[in-house]
Amino acid sequence: MSRTALRICPLCEATCGLTLTIEGTRVTGARGDREDVFSKGFICPKGAAFGALDADPDRLRTPLVRVDGELREATWEEAFAAVAAGLRPVAERYGRDAVGVVLGNPNVHTVAGGLYPSVLIGALRTRSVFTASTVDQMPKHVSSGLLFGDPNAIPVPDLDHTDHLLLIGANPLESNGSLCTAPDFPGKLKALRARGGRLTVIDPRRTRTARLADRHIAVRPGTDALLLAALATTLFEEGLTDLGDLAAHVEGLPELRAALSDFTPEAVAPACDVDAALLRTLARELAAAPTAAIYARIGSCTVPHGTLASWLVDVLNTLTGNLDRPGGALFPQAATDRTPRPAGPGRGFILGRWHSRVRELPEAKGELPLSALAEEIDTATEQGEPLRALVVIAANPVLSAPDGDRLDKALESLDFMVAVDPYLNETSRHADVVLPPPPPAQSPHHDFAFNTLAVRNQVRYSRPAVPLEPGRMAETEIHARLVLAAMGMPEADPGSVDAMVVEQTLAKAVKEPHSPVHGQDPQDLAARLTGDDGPERRLDLMLRLGPYGDGFGADPDGLTLDRLLAHPHGIDLGPLRSRLPQPLKTVSGRIELLPAPVAADLPRLRQALRERPAGPVLVGRRHLRSNNSWLHNLPALTGGTNRCTLHLHPEDAARLGVRDGEPVRVKGAGGEVTAPAEITDGIRPGVVSLPHGWGHDRPGTRQSHAAVQPGVNVNQLLDGTLLDPLSGNAVLNGIPVELTRARVPEPR
Repeated sequence: MSRTALRICPLCEATCGLTLTIEGTRVTGARGDREDVFSKGFICPKGAAFGALDADPDRLRTPLVRVDGELREATWEEAFAAVAAGLRPVAERYGRDAVGVVLGNPNVHTVAGGLYPSVLIGALRTRSVFTASTVDQMPKHVSSGLLFGDPNAIPVPDLDHTDHLLLIGANPLESNGSLCTAPDFPGKLKALRARGGRLTVIDPRRTRTARLADRHIAVRPGTDALLLAALATTLFEEGLTDLGDLAAHVEGLPELRAALSDFTPEAVAPACDVDAALLRTLARELAAAPTAAIYARIGSCTVPHGTLASWLVDVLNTLTGNLDRPGGALFPQAATDRTPRPAGPGRGFILGRWHSRVRELPEAKGELPLSALAEEIDTATEQGEPLRALVVIAANPVLSAPDGDRLDKALESLDFMVAVDPYLNETSRHADVVLPPPPPAQSPHHDFAFNTLAVRNQVRYSRPAVPLEPGRMAETEIHARLVLAAMGMPEADPGSVDAMVVEQTLAKAVKEPHSPVHGQDPQDLAARLTGDDGPERRLDLMLRLGPYGDGFGADPDGLTLDRLLAHPHGIDLGPLRSRLPQPLKTVSGRIELLPAPVAADLPRLRQALRERPAGPVLVGRRHLRSNNSWLHNLPALTGGTNRCTLHLHPEDAARLGVRDGEPVRVKGAGGEVTAPAEITDGIRPGVVSLPHGWGHDRPGTRQSHAAVQPGVNVNQLLDGTLLDPLSGNAVLNGIPVELTRARVPEPR
């Protein structure tokens, strides 16, 4: 007999509600949950394939432990004993920083990934932390930290109410949105157009999103910061700035105007390959719109001036008075955010508190650049020991970081590696211990990270749709036991980790004057928490202490876990609203428009006014049925247009003498790959494009479908030296490449 169960989709940032059809313990179908308070029934091909992902036969079912050089199935007890035996000696012999932690993008899509990695890093006391952020959105964290004092205070466009939306380096019709959690992003853009609003897309490719726009501007890759600076300069020159209510919360306006004075549209136009008159028109349209928002994403982050581009987005939203106002760009407020503190000066945001060992690259937000991971393993210096051990959680840096071949070899040299991963992939195949989490239907779900970026405040939680299969271990328990193993206590009760976090959180909360539990007994408060296990008790704690919480009785109508469970389709918490100055944590307590690190980087941007690519440059691209390297093992999500091909303009194809489908060799500083040509006028001349996340052709993996059509690893074209200096983010777009026509195999 079939039944249905609700589940929030974990496969992209849209976080859509699903209704699963279940036969016994098998998910046989997935459709959009029409009663979901946020997604209202929207679903994309990834969500529809939930059952196929859940039942993928290549998912690991039991732990693997390396014995005599070979990975063999083991018990959970054996696996965690091996973790403790592998990690502790490395830390004791070589120091805590000789043990590194690598966190992949899927961490932010799970309850376990939201609750435990910070506890693990604290237990290891290591500064060697690397995440997918530095091949993605770290520039936005850094710019937000410098502007607002909090790297996680990221304004999002008020899609449902804005009159004018400018998208730069973003393709939400394929990505479903990123750093902007919005189910049915396509529908929201169409609704914007239908109500008379204006959509402008700036992208070197005529993406699906660009085809929907009122205006598409095919900018030269990597020049986003120059273009945005020209818009800001135009606002100053033509007297179009209007801060409105923001004026009381801003400092540095005269200094900002002086710092940007060189970046006139006329000065910027040749570098961007965009007409100066059009740049002035864009600025005037932003200023004239009743409300407007600029939204920039990965195409503007993964470039040489990614932090400056991210900074200028919020500078422009501020100069037009659209920051923190409905219809502009607003700060979301998630239900599990900490108790809002009173407005006032904070500690601010500091870069470079420590540095990597080899190139002395500065940390940002507690992380070192993922591009430096290989050299931190394989290069000895006088500044300390190389990395000798790694904990890799839901990450595949062999494909996602630059120069995967070098990293592939470096991982072989480690003394010890443990991976938390459902697959034996290009990275986890090097592990000494692999700890596989259960399929998503057997796990709970709450979006800790993405609700802080949502275009509407809401809260949802779904318990496991299917009971945990015998022999499996809950992902939350895997993480808790990993923490204990790192502490040398693999046999301790995993519930003690959650109890420790609850105790520490409450001990701090009762001492904070602005907390609803100030002065109360932490033990009494802990006894009042509900939930079936430690993770649920922690969620209950966060909800109760959050901005909508009951404050342990202070607000009888406030949120608790019990109340959330009584609303299986979620609770709507209302539209985004103005929140300044409360989110500001800068030392001044104001928006600091021209932070010192940004001012120091502007000469590098001035130099870019004179730079032009000598040959073709490469950009990436997304596909609606992909998410990095995760989903290529599912037949339902590969094939068709989701293929690893090289997009190139007909003029470039003619110059190379290449016909559609013929192989093209692409060479970069880190290596070369060969991919079939896909000739299209949807990309500007002089620019080529390869998708990210492919290259499933290494031996020793267990992803049978992905290996059939492996594609090529675009990041192998990089050698890891090109970084945005403020954030340490890898430069993945606008990189110079050489193209040659590869030899076409003779027909047999």
